[in-house]
Amino acid sequence: MTLFQENVTGFTYYLLFQKSLVFLLTFLYLPFIMQKILIRMNKKRLYTEEDLKDFNSSGKLGNPGEFPFTRGVYPTMYTERLWTMRQYAGFGTASETNKRFHYLLNEGQTGLSVAFDLPTQLGYDSDNPLASGEIGKVGVAVSTLSDMIEIFDGIPLDKVSTSMTINATAPYIFAAYILTAEKNGVEKKILRGTVQNDPLKEFLARGNYIFPVEPSVKLSIDIWEYCLKNIKGWNFVSVSGYHIREAGATAAQELALTFSDAVCYVEEALRRDIEVDDFAPRISFFFGAHNNFLEEIAKFRAARRIWARIMKERFNAKNPKSQRLRFHTQTCGSTLTAQEPENNIVRVTLQALSSILGGTQSLHTNSFDEALSLPSEKSVKTALRTQQIIAYESEIPQTIDPFGGSYCIEKLTDEIEEETESLLKKIEEKGGAIECIKSGFSNKIIEKSAYEYQLDIEKQNKKILGVNFPKKESIETQTFQFSSELQKERNDFLVEFREKRDNKKVISSLNRLKEKVKGNENLIPYFIEAVRNNATLGELTKILIKEYGTYD
Repeated sequence: MTLFQENVTGFTYYLLFQKSLVFLLTFLYLPFIMQKILIRMNKKRLYTEEDLKDFNSSGKLGNPGEFPFTRGVYPTMYTERLWTMRQYAGFGTASETNKRFHYLLNEGQTGLSVAFDLPTQLGYDSDNPLASGEIGKVGVAVSTLSDMIEIFDGIPLDKVSTSMTINATAPYIFAAYILTAEKNGVEKKILRGTVQNDPLKEFLARGNYIFPVEPSVKLSIDIWEYCLKNIKGWNFVSVSGYHIREAGATAAQELALTFSDAVCYVEEALRRDIEVDDFAPRISFFFGAHNNFLEEIAKFRAARRIWARIMKERFNAKNPKSQRLRFHTQTCGSTLTAQEPENNIVRVTLQALSSILGGTQSLHTNSFDEALSLPSEKSVKTALRTQQIIAYESEIPQTIDPFGGSYCIEKLTDEIEEETESLLKKIEEKGGAIECIKSGFSNKIIEKSAYEYQLDIEKQNKKILGVNFPKKESIETQTFQFSSELQKERNDFLVEFREKRDNKKVISSLNRLKEKVKGNENLIPYFIEAVRNNATLGELTKILIKEYGTYD
């Protein structure tokens, strides 16, 4: 045998050995690999009593309205009172938004939810050059108290609950809402509703932050403290997992990152010597409803159980109301497609149903054309009717927690709870919510999941009708159109507004806020004074930026 033949034979044996080793390892680890794949893809085909052989029903379920609230936060749930039906709305000018609100209320909506445009969320008046091109696009433009008064013209604020999705500029918007109610003869102490007031999730997922993290949290807790003294029935925060989920987080990641933010706020409130049972009953949450129907039901049930335990065991909350997790749900806009947009009606229906079977207290259903533009009157009416058909025709609300005890749902609930707790522990070990935001740890979690989800779509592991299956369809839906004169209208309005106001009073109230920002005093009374004197959103934001700086 030649040297060449010997080398070839040796190499052949080496390849055979390598292949055999790979085959053996694959055979040994195949069950483990398949289990991991099935867990990741949530493809378990059959759930049986074996899945719940160690299940403690009294400890993990209990009764609706009782700790750990897995089956719902109220004993009777929807059998006596339905969830609040809200449609997130707002666009263009205050006048246009007011008309949409009246339309929705006339169609049977039971609560308002206000969307603000990007300049308003980022502290710019509409005539600021940086606001150009974004005025009224994703919500209503609010630069002045007059705007807020016009938005709610003719709406009975003593009867309607209002939710406002605003965070970095929440102190201004909240002050303007209080003064709007006052002008309409409604005392602030009887107002009902929610201000989102959750700046931490802006750093994590939404990006509409202004100030650095610590002063942002300080302003948030100022609103908590003011409400506890002056508006007892107001929900001063809606800790938001929705935007975290929309950015790409999984169901368990949505819960873990949301609860880590909530823990941070609770700890900050306790540092102000506020008793936990004084503020905890007014904490509310906001979650997304995604496409995985059964997983979403389980997520909402796990969320209640986890929060109940956090409040009872970690923060020693004695009042059962402090342990309840009350939440608003919005169907996930990221699941909607521009292709074959009418299919979105079906998606939204399933997501709404998962929210209701999961026990939500308030619900927004997205409109089918939202992947293309702001919703038209037709599409927003269809979205509202989706809720109403479930509420009044399906008879589902007549049964409390109909999926309770299901092998599948209880197992999924346990799995989501376990995964959420594991991530919460990691966040705590790394210093908590604020430190994980600053280090980028939390953001990387979301980005990784978003990438994997998109990769599954592109590889067709996840089929999305009209996008990658069966084929891409052309878009032929009439979309909502903006007024081309909006920029000029807003500029003209603000010029006239500043000329007519008492600028001496404005300067005086701005100077007072400027002094108070330097200390640790609660700033909400000074915001209310400045807004009452017609200071604009942009003017107040500039003062805070000068003292706090901006987040980069």
